[in-house]
Amino acid sequence: MNPSEPVLLAVNGTLMRGLELNPNLLSVGATFVRETRTRPCYRIWSIGDRHPAMIRVPTGGVAVAVEVWAVPPAGLASILLAEPPGLTIGKVPLEDGTEVLGVLGEPWLCEGQREITPLGGWRAYLAERR
Repeated sequence: MNPSEPVLLAVNGTLMRGLELNPNLLSVGATFVRETRTRPCYRIWSIGDRHPAMIRVPTGGVAVAVEVWAVPPAGLASILLAEPPGLTIGKVPLEDGTEVLGVLGEPWLCEGQREITPLGGWRAYLAERR
């Protein structure tokens, strides 16, 4: 990989277009690439109704709706540091068989939180809450 090429990052919550933390992506020069879904290997929780946390599981997972963004390498650290506690970046397999970096939750963060896996994503959860 060329160190000056943008890094593809899958986001599944408040970093998505039009949501609360999307300015964090825009401020580092990230550009929207596409909407897609993960492979069906994730569960997702609402963390205090403020943001989601997605965790990869060996069984019982679903395909989660995500947005893929092209992020300048220098901006990736800024985005991660601005994420709420308990969120991290790891490799995420997408439905088309490709793998990109993506925002994931640490298991401890989900303890006692509302699981929203059957809805398949944060936007669907927000729509249900309305």
